[in-house]
Amino acid sequence: MTVIRIEKPAHGVTLLTLNRPDARNALSLELREHLTSALSDCASDEAVRAVVLTGGDQIFAAGADLREMASMRPRDMLLRNIETHWRAVAQFPKPLIAAVNGLALGGGFELALHADIILASRGAKFALPEVTLGLMPGGGGTQRLIRAVGKARAMRLLMTGDRLDAQEAFRAGVISEVVEESSAIPAAVSLAARIAKLPPISQRLIKEVSLAGMDGPLETGLALERRAVQILFDTDDLQEGISAFFDKREPVFNGR
Repeated sequence: MTVIRIEKPAHGVTLLTLNRPDARNALSLELREHLTSALSDCASDEAVRAVVLTGGDQIFAAGADLREMASMRPRDMLLRNIETHWRAVAQFPKPLIAAVNGLALGGGFELALHADIILASRGAKFALPEVTLGLMPGGGGTQRLIRAVGKARAMRLLMTGDRLDAQEAFRAGVISEVVEESSAIPAAVSLAARIAKLPPISQRLIKEVSLAGMDGPLETGLALERRAVQILFDTDDLQEGISAFFDKREPVFNGR
């Protein structure tokens, strides 16, 4: 059984599904390696314009594979090089949408936080419960959550391991949208299909500039934004967009 299921549900859209149902999609090293490989393939494939990442209809991911980690020593953790797999998700250059049904706990929550957009069904729940095991988040949770919701809320969640339901996560600014129960995947695919019709160079630069400027000074972010806009004036898609606007027709963007 493959641990990552790959589908093409809409034009320009790839759906990646974590597929370890018996282990609640725990993030084993094998699963991480396959996800890194799948994202690399999507990044290099010009036909892929947006990716939806999900764990299926019942659960997103229950976190790290504790059975795999239980007997590990610091040296073993170091040699796993897990950061290379987190980096592959963080640096994925195309729009990445997480579709969350059920639980997104620990590393599963951290994985969702790497996405550009998170859609969650009403029954979804999010938590970083590592502290209850004598651990702490190690996939960016302490950094990404505090940037998403601010220090006060993040520290409470990090220090207690408390769960957020979908509505609480939406109000806190953790997720982008709450959808009806079990409809996160079709909603995410529909959104990805809309995004896939838009200019891929624009999408790539929007993501790059937004993420690069987020933690820097405002002036640095503005400088990056100005340069990206200048680059877009050399694209065929800009000319197509302007022509379609005046012709009152739907534009067809080719990514050039």
